[in-house]
Amino acid sequence: MEEVSELKRQIEESKAASDEHDTQKGKYMTFKSKNEYFGLGIQYVNEIIQLQAITAIPETEDYIKGLINLRGKVIPVVDVRLRFKQEPFEYNDRTCIIVINIKSMMVGLIVEQIAEVVEIKEENILPPPTFGRGDVKNKYVYGIGKVGDAVKLLLDPDKLLNDEDLSVVEQANEVNIDEE
Repeated sequence: MEEVSELKRQIEESKAASDEHDTQKGKYMTFKSKNEYFGLGIQYVNEIIQLQAITAIPETEDYIKGLINLRGKVIPVVDVRLRFKQEPFEYNDRTCIIVINIKSMMVGLIVEQIAEVVEIKEENILPPPTFGRGDVKNKYVYGIGKVGDAVKLLLDPDKLLNDEDLSVVEQANEVNIDEE
């Protein structure tokens, strides 16, 4: 978990460098899912936490794993691999939760492994390829970032959850507001 601590430090430094949005522009938190690397704009990332006890929510999509209590706030968590219709994986000590903001709501993304914080210049971001009906992941990917010889699939967090999922998130956030 040393690398998670190091990445937390990088995120905090990146955010603390300036409150201005410009310092976060072009920075992405990357993580591994199956054999692919994905990136989330650092401005969406609140924090990275270790996997913790998850309370299941009945009658929700299989990729919505449930709710966690993060310092008194109830946050829904989504398993990224299941969301991308990849086979499930067994959680281990590298598995963690990236807490992000989606449409003013906090959501946790369970990821296999955090990679790094990278800077990707706008000229190194290409539109995603279209493969007809194609891959379900492509509807969440807004660009492909070139980093050296590698590529990172850049996610649009607003598209990770559909309207029904958002109502679950809103209900969890209402619980937080009612308790305050």
